[in-house]
Amino acid sequence: MKGKLVILSAPSGSGKTTIVSRLLQAGLPLEFSVSATSRPPRSHEHHGHDYYFFSAEEFRRKIQRNEFVEWEEVYSGQYYGTLKSEVERIWSLSKHIIFDVDVIGGLNIKKQYGNRALAVFVMPPSVEAIADRLRKRETEDDQSLKKRLEKAAYELTFAPQFDVVIVNDYLEDAVNKAISEVSDFLN
Repeated sequence: MKGKLVILSAPSGSGKTTIVSRLLQAGLPLEFSVSATSRPPRSHEHHGHDYYFFSAEEFRRKIQRNEFVEWEEVYSGQYYGTLKSEVERIWSLSKHIIFDVDVIGGLNIKKQYGNRALAVFVMPPSVEAIADRLRKRETEDDQSLKKRLEKAAYELTFAPQFDVVIVNDYLEDAVNKAISEVSDFLN
């Protein structure tokens, strides 16, 4: 089976990972696509579950061997991407794929798969809300927080290129809207 693809993209801190988690719990025939990255794992993250963790050098070798559906150097020396083998793995399970990817990665997947993909942009209520959410995570120092907020402002300009924009002001409303949109798309 060649299934469909559901792409959720948003600036960091917008709530997309929470919404993806809730979509996976909703009983839809979805399987999470584990992304690859060259950044080091956070204390709670595990290789093959949260991300496929590679060194920057190994990631670049995979790029040269054309092993990615999409990839991006999100920050200097820090790569993220989707392995072709991950897409094939999920389709071999007769499931549709759900992605939790950055904005450019999401648009790149949409370009490749066209109408077989639903691209959803999770819009934060404001850049200030993103800053508050990132501070509460306690994973960012001041410099990385500043970098993420600058990137978020840039990424917000891409929202009109997505099929659906869901404002995550109230989480339950955003989750319900996402479940509705994804259910309609899969049916």
